[in-house]
Amino acid sequence: MNRLTQTLAVLGVAALSPMAYPNHHESPSPISIDLDHTGDPINPFIYGQFIEHLGRCVYGGIWAEMLEDRKFYFPITEDYNPYKSLQDTQFPVVGASPWQILGAPTGLQMTTAESFVGQYTPALAAGTAIRQHDLAIVSGQSYDGYIWLRNAGSERSTVEVSLSPNAQGKNAQSATFTVPEGEYQKFPYTFTASTDSDKASLTVGVTSGHVLVGTLSLMPADNIRGMRADTLALLKELDSPIYRWPGGNFVSGYNWRDGIGDRDRRPPRKNPAWTGIEHNDFGTDEFIDFCREIGTEPTIAANTGFGDAYSAAQWVEYCNATGDTIGGQWRVDNGNYEPYNVKYWCVGNEMWGPWQLGFMQLDHYVLKHNEVADAMRAVDDELVLIGVGAVDQINKDHDPAQAEANKLWSVGMMEKSADHMEMISEHFYSGQTPWTQQGELPTLEHVVLMRDQIRRITNEHRRLQPEIEALKGKTMPIAMDEWNYWHRDYQYGELGCVYDLKDALGTVVALHEFYRQSDLIQIANYAQTVNVIGCIKTSKTEAEFATTGIALKLYRAQWQPIPVQLPVDAHGHLDVAASKSEDGKVLTISVVNPTDKAATLDLNGLDLPTRATIWTITGPDHRARNAPGKERQVDALESNGNPRQGIKAPALSSVLYRIEL
Repeated sequence: MNRLTQTLAVLGVAALSPMAYPNHHESPSPISIDLDHTGDPINPFIYGQFIEHLGRCVYGGIWAEMLEDRKFYFPITEDYNPYKSLQDTQFPVVGASPWQILGAPTGLQMTTAESFVGQYTPALAAGTAIRQHDLAIVSGQSYDGYIWLRNAGSERSTVEVSLSPNAQGKNAQSATFTVPEGEYQKFPYTFTASTDSDKASLTVGVTSGHVLVGTLSLMPADNIRGMRADTLALLKELDSPIYRWPGGNFVSGYNWRDGIGDRDRRPPRKNPAWTGIEHNDFGTDEFIDFCREIGTEPTIAANTGFGDAYSAAQWVEYCNATGDTIGGQWRVDNGNYEPYNVKYWCVGNEMWGPWQLGFMQLDHYVLKHNEVADAMRAVDDELVLIGVGAVDQINKDHDPAQAEANKLWSVGMMEKSADHMEMISEHFYSGQTPWTQQGELPTLEHVVLMRDQIRRITNEHRRLQPEIEALKGKTMPIAMDEWNYWHRDYQYGELGCVYDLKDALGTVVALHEFYRQSDLIQIANYAQTVNVIGCIKTSKTEAEFATTGIALKLYRAQWQPIPVQLPVDAHGHLDVAASKSEDGKVLTISVVNPTDKAATLDLNGLDLPTRATIWTITGPDHRARNAPGKERQVDALESNGNPRQGIKAPALSSVLYRIEL
């Protein structure tokens, strides 16, 4: 879709697909605004994000490393068959060694006796090489890397590392290294691509002697301390004020100590919750560096699955304590002298779910939560702790005591652990989730799915919390630290689903509901930012906002902090919200119109100017979507209009008016 077509779409004259949704005619009532009728200020943390070590969120999305299994977690064998799922997509999942043996297979051995890192180190003899395929390079771009080598024989060895734009290794650029006797040494190299290719290959071959290959790396030279420059640029535009990490289900099997120290010496592990490898290249220090680079507040989720109170407390030491503690001294030894001062911590993740590593019954888990929280607070009593909640869960299959007591998980947590947390988490996903058979719904039904989930959860908390004596009449705030649409078809790696225009409209409707619940919901983390059900999608060489990212970026930038209360559901299928600045000089009004007819809503109760700035999110049809390297089909287009003539909402759109009062 070109810019002209997009502009016509904004003006409401572009043709929309007749199959997008049933025909509906709106006769909306006016919007009556009383600027003194306001709700609690909106916590900016409702624009939070969540990144997990899953699929291509961190590795392949945020992190710039191009090589798969660079530390040789998988043994290299003659059976070169690396991809085990999503083989019919651009981003198949690696489930075996991605290194192919060239030359005599007998010239390669996977040794464990003198392993550089992890279990295996390949030993290569002269005449044998290993090659990794399916790398992507861009003409004119430089690529920096290095290789750790150790001579395994009695004489010096010679090793050639080469980057080729094709799978056959032809037209390669090469770097040759002489490896003397002694310990492992690091040899750097730089290549500059002469052509574009998504079938490039890197080859390591021994031309003389016998060597051990410890590990190696290849990154675009424009990486920012190991992070992808293109992804970071979009993340800075997104401007999310808080990020949750490292999980998610992942954290319940994660040993944070594996992710600190010399990056090349950190052991590779099987991802404990998902498929593939955890390289441990992106650990605590990298996460803090990531947060500082994009200007956001870190939230760390502690492991209460297979983890323990001592390990959680030591993680707090590593982040927040001085060098007179064990954890704090480790941070200092790793070159980070000043504490990170991580304030927000999740105490576990979804421990009510039997899929969770270390899953426990409710009566047992509250004891563990309290023990872990006490240990963490003993290190830093300024922490804001978020407990595991699930207001709709009674695990009848695995927790007979909970079932007999008919005790909702969130209720049990607040009854037994209210003084061991500052917030309680809730999670929800809507759409064509993999645990249902739900197909694609009509647009009018689809856009309200997440709104209804938010209402369901908050209504339950409003009903239940006043009855919980342990709260002593106080409100336990909600951290909605996982929320999103989740669809089954994956194109961007594991859980890498595609989002279209109707998902963007539904995301704005969800934001409207967060605004309405500003007294109760204090944090909301959209899951999981990059590729994995994420609002940013990346190819191997480019990054782009998904449709949902367009919405999140716009509302984070323009929405004002004081919600102006409007009648709920008063405008038919249109979803309307309003807010004002703290000084009352700026009014923002948002209307989501998921129907096939344009609508105009008159504004009552205000002396309006004749000019407003308008942003319109729309597209050619409800399935319009964005993709890396392609022109956007869905964007937030800016224009000007006269609010005295009403709020104009084109068909199949979200409009945001900024009015200077």
